[in-house]
Amino acid sequence: MLIFVLQSVWLYINELAGKDLELDIIAKFLLYVSPRIIVLVLPLTILLSSIMVFGSFAENYEFAAMKSTGISLQRAMRSLGVFIFGLSIITFFFANNVIPSAEFNFYNLRRNIAKKKPAMAIAKGQFNQVGDLINIKVKDKSGDRGQYLEEVIVHKKKNKNDVYHTTITAETGELISHDDSNVLELVLFNGNYYEKLQPKDYNQRTKNLPFVKSTFEKNTFYIDLAQIDNVDFENKTVTARYSMLNINELTYTIDSLKIKKKNDYDKLAFDLYARTSAPTLNLNVNQKNVNTIFSKESVIDVLKKNLEKKQSIQNALSSINTSLATISSKLKNQGIENKNLNKHIIAYYEKFALAFACIILFFIGAPLGALIKKGGIGLPIVIAIVLFLTYHFIGIAAKNSAEDNSIDPVIASWLSTIIMLPLSIYLTNRATKDRSLFELDGILLPIKNILTKEATVAPLNPNAYLDESSSEYENIKGYSDKKLIDIVKNYRQYDLDESYRNSSIKILNSRGITEEELRFGGNLKNENYENALRYKDSYVENSKLTHKLYFIYIIPLLSGLVLNNNGFPVLGKVLIVIGGISAILFLITLAKSFLSQVNFYKLLNRNISSNIFIIILVGIPLYFLYFNFYKKKMKEDLKQIR
Repeated sequence: MLIFVLQSVWLYINELAGKDLELDIIAKFLLYVSPRIIVLVLPLTILLSSIMVFGSFAENYEFAAMKSTGISLQRAMRSLGVFIFGLSIITFFFANNVIPSAEFNFYNLRRNIAKKKPAMAIAKGQFNQVGDLINIKVKDKSGDRGQYLEEVIVHKKKNKNDVYHTTITAETGELISHDDSNVLELVLFNGNYYEKLQPKDYNQRTKNLPFVKSTFEKNTFYIDLAQIDNVDFENKTVTARYSMLNINELTYTIDSLKIKKKNDYDKLAFDLYARTSAPTLNLNVNQKNVNTIFSKESVIDVLKKNLEKKQSIQNALSSINTSLATISSKLKNQGIENKNLNKHIIAYYEKFALAFACIILFFIGAPLGALIKKGGIGLPIVIAIVLFLTYHFIGIAAKNSAEDNSIDPVIASWLSTIIMLPLSIYLTNRATKDRSLFELDGILLPIKNILTKEATVAPLNPNAYLDESSSEYENIKGYSDKKLIDIVKNYRQYDLDESYRNSSIKILNSRGITEEELRFGGNLKNENYENALRYKDSYVENSKLTHKLYFIYIIPLLSGLVLNNNGFPVLGKVLIVIGGISAILFLITLAKSFLSQVNFYKLLNRNISSNIFIIILVGIPLYFLYFNFYKKKMKEDLKQIR
């Protein structure tokens, strides 16, 4: 709320600054602007808080504890789901009653603030409305009170409803005011005075008319400030904006606007039909000569005199041009009326959509938090803002398109909510079944089977032993228990085969150390090594696929661009699509291989996350070099794990 309130203050700073407003007026401004902000803040709050709470539960293994006692995710979400459902109902009534009232007060308060101008509030570099008749612009101000002006332009009206017909320019000027007077004295020096001539004939006023010009060395005029500060901030005369209406008022207004729209169309049709003179056509035709008239090839042939033909053609053209002008004017008016009608329809359905959005965003945030297993204010804030901006911008784009009838206003009101609904169902389903956020292996596995040969790892041979008569067996038989346990656990790091491991276990058994004791002590196998080996194999497997996908996407993409620009657009676009899909798969497998590499080096207490910049700069264009280098390096580093 604080962020959005500050943003609103910054948005309307021009209306607040320099008006000498009392604190209670500013407090009212902030109070009236807050309800419209809740429309933005509430969905984001629900989304962010649900991600943070459920992410914290998952991160601290609270869900594991719940599941161990038989509490499922649905049951954990049930009480909050009931709360969110109740909150959505409250939100609907808030949007239907509080927000329209706040919008009514906010709009009228802004309208009244705009009228208030202190005596010396003439900002430089922009036009300043002073009273109802004068508009002043100055390039610069100086002096201890800003009373000295440079390059002054003044526009004056003769009366309140007139347009600006008098323009005064001056090189310098001075503002003189007195504390006990409501009159502001403006003295201008070295300037010109321009006044347009206004003829009595109204039709002549639209033409480019001459103007009277005079010069002066000094010109003084006075501005009455008595009515400028006399503003009633409780004046509330504007009541009919769509954002100020509740459901019942919007229903009545929408019906009225639709009836008015239909009546306008009917009136336009009637006027155009009457303009054709079709109803009185029979009155102008001699019934005795009907057969003769319509036996002609053209109606114009009925007329005998060339002058009559010429006048008829001119009248017809004039009638057509008038009809076209009428239609064009009506189209503009109808466009404005349609936009107003669509805004009312959007405002009507937005109240319902906001309530449903609260529920849907909760069922996005809660399962998403459980899936990403991250609480706090770091990653959840990033994810929440990205999702909310997606939701918000889809809504804005849809509503802007609906205003000019590009899409239906009802669909526009619900579009962002409808798009988020499948995402909420998908995430809730994934979290309920305790699955990962995305399962890319289902897509990549068929491609792996086609492009790569799966590496087969030979299983351990439990029957492989050293010959007891061999020197190797005699050597290890003389080792201490600690050394034998080290061989059992790390035999592969010493480049030994399974026979050394199995013989060492046999010797330890003969000394009273069983396999169960080795297993419980974590010495039967090296878990870190096994995990590192798994990450290394995953890196090699994904990197091979990445390496092949690199050529699969780069060749069709470049070929498609060439063909598309050289007369083969269909084939070119097909290749571009193939290249684009392959590029996406390339980036996915690249990310998976890099993640395996990061996890591998975590076991060695090394952080190589910064290598992402190397991959972006070098790895993507020259990935085969990066892959071959780290393939050998990881094989050597594997031996360091104990």
